[in-house]
Amino acid sequence: MLKLVYGVRRRADISEEEFHRYWLEDHGPLVKSVAKDIGAIRYVQSHTVVPELNASIQAGRGFLQAFDGITEVWYESLETMQGNRDDPARQEAGCKLFEDEAKFIDFPNSMVVMTEEHEIFDYSD
Repeated sequence: MLKLVYGVRRRADISEEEFHRYWLEDHGPLVKSVAKDIGAIRYVQSHTVVPELNASIQAGRGFLQAFDGITEVWYESLETMQGNRDDPARQEAGCKLFEDEAKFIDFPNSMVVMTEEHEIFDYSD
C-alpha cells in the first residue's frame, strides 16, 4: 500500500482556527465525495495542537516550524494512485481538490511526499 503524506501550512490571511475548521468541515467532506474517482481508500487529517510544546521540541532539535497539520491519503498501489489519467471524473475530482486547497493552504510552504509504511511496533491493542 502507498500513502501520500502532505505537510500543510495555512495561508497567511487565514486564522489557525478557521484553517482547521475549513479543512475538517469543508475540505474533508469534499475529499470523501471524490475518493473513488481518485482511487483513494483512506484519508486522515492530523491537526497540529499544543503549539508551545511544538515550539519547545523544535527549538531543542533545530527543526523547522511545525506544519499546521498532516494529511495522509492511502492507495492500494501505484497503479490505483495514478489511475486512468484520461478519465474525466478523475480529472474533475483533481481540479475540485486543487481549487479548494488553494482557498486555505499555503502551497509554497507546504510539502507532499509518496511513502510506504514500515510498522516497527503497535502497542495500541
